[in-house]
Amino acid sequence: MAYKTILFDLDGTLLDTLEDLADAVNHILERHRCPQRTLDEVRLFVGNGLGMLMRRALPAQYSQMVSDLLAEELRTYYTAHSRIKTEAYPGMRELLEELHTAGAKVAVVSNKADEAVEELCRCYFPGLVDAAVGETPGRRPKPAPDAVDLALERLGANRDGAVYVGDSQVDLDTARTAGLPCIAVTWGFRARQDLMKAGAETLADTPAQLLELLRGDGPAR
Repeated sequence: MAYKTILFDLDGTLLDTLEDLADAVNHILERHRCPQRTLDEVRLFVGNGLGMLMRRALPAQYSQMVSDLLAEELRTYYTAHSRIKTEAYPGMRELLEELHTAGAKVAVVSNKADEAVEELCRCYFPGLVDAAVGETPGRRPKPAPDAVDLALERLGANRDGAVYVGDSQVDLDTARTAGLPCIAVTWGFRARQDLMKAGAETLADTPAQLLELLRGDGPAR
């Protein structure tokens, strides 16, 4: 393996969580008589945690205080309804199994709430994720490097031989602030051209291509 430590984003990289996120957002919006959001709108809103997702989904006239209160409602509702439509992307469970067999250390680093990240990893990838780090009070969210640092600490690993894998500009920025190389995947919440505009230099269009890159067998795309 070219990389011995692989840090994955969760939403849009390992799991297709978009419909459950959109349903949760629209549940809160409906409760408070706000306009509903489309799946494509929510796709553009995600990436910076549930607090920012709620802020972006609300009409502009809502205050930050109200947004924060509704974000707490969203966290509670989403945590209880995060596995209704969510699925692992085809081939990703098998990829993690390959990494596990090869002896690689694997972590998930997400801006989703800490408890949701841990539950989703246990449910969809049992025994295949060595450390799961999400959003929690007192720790800066991505693209700050705090969650990456904690994941490396839990893995007992350093930055040598480590790589970050994600599907958004937030992930590219996280890799930069953490001083890690990044592989951007194109099956998630952002289109290939958007990732390239954001500065992605190494891209994988399929899990098979991603595995090649992690092994060091494939060229940058």
